Parts: sequence; structure tokens; C-alpha cells
Amino acid sequence: MNPKVVDRFLDRSKNWKDEMKLLRKICQDCLLTEDFKWMHPCYTFQGKNIVLIHGFKDYCALLIYKGALLKDTENILIQQTENVQSARQIRFTNLQEIINLEQTIKAYIFEAIEVEKASLEVKMKTTEEYNMPEEFKKAIKEDSKLKKAFETLTPGRQRGYLLYFSQAKQSKTRESRIEKCIPKILDGKGLTD
Repeated sequence: MNPKVVDRFLDRSKNWKDEMKLLRKICQDCLLTEDFKWMHPCYTFQGKNIVLIHGFKDYCALLIYKGALLKDTENILIQQTENVQSARQIRFTNLQEIINLEQTIKAYIFEAIEVEKASLEVKMKTTEEYNMPEEFKKAIKEDSKLKKAFETLTPGRQRGYLLYFSQAKQSKTRESRIEKCIPKILDGKGLTD
């Protein structure tokens, strides 16, 4: 990977520039391979994603791809949302926090590398374990083509729709979302395709 891409990303960053530069150095000290994926610096071991550096409005973070498998002895890993199954973040709001935790961050990265070397995998929820809103149950019960089309989607696409439908608080909104998505489901497409 050409480090100039990450250099350019960091130079253009408006927030968290110093924090991300230090996180980059820490990742490089751990002998990870620098890459640039999903528009963020990503660090790999033998082609497998280990960590990603990203910034948000209120914090910057080091995302550990299989963070759910780490021991988290310092209790610093955060699950971004209830639907994130594998990745965990270590969040920072200033440079001093990173400086203070540098050795701990490195220990977590090395543990993440060991998880990858051992080929450990996070046990993911199956599609059946996700909530299917009553409105969608009704829709597929009434339309056999929709039911068949939904069942032929990949599990990830199915989960994407179920999460999207379930996030709506009102039944009317769930029904509207379902109606708008029916053509995509019938075309075999995912929510974001």
C-alpha cells in the first residue's frame, strides 16, 4: 500500500488529525500493514483486517474488527450500536488519552493479531434471530412472490431489511418502508444496492 494515500487522508482531516497520526504510529509500531479501505486508514495482518482508524464529531476511534473476541481487561471496548456483532471501538476525545493508553492499545492490537492467527470467528446471529415486524410478516403471508424473493436474498440483505423495517417506531412508518422496498426485494436487491 502506498502510504501517501493515508498521508493525504490525514492532511485533509479537519478533526482529530493529531490523534489519528498517533494512532497510525501505534499501528505501524505493531508491524501491521497499512491500507486504505472504506475511506479510512486500515491496518491488516497477512491480508486480514485488524483495526481501522476513524473520526466522528465527538471522538476519534480505533475500531478493532474482532473486538468482541478480546478479553478487554481494561474495559475500554465499546460496541457502536446494538446491531454491531463483531467490531468494537476504543474511543478518544483528546491526544492525551491516546498517549496515556498507548501500551494498552498496543496490547489490544497484539491480542487482535493473535485472534486472527488462531482463525477465531465471532458467532454471528442468524437471520432467524432478528425481529421480523408484524407488518412484514403480513406482507409476505399475503404475497408468495415477495416471500420467495425475500427468502432467496443473501442473509446479509435479509438482515438489512429486517433492521431497517424494525427501526421504525410506528406501524405506519414500517408499512411505508416495506412498500417502498418491495420492488427492490422482488428484483433480488439489498437495501443499499
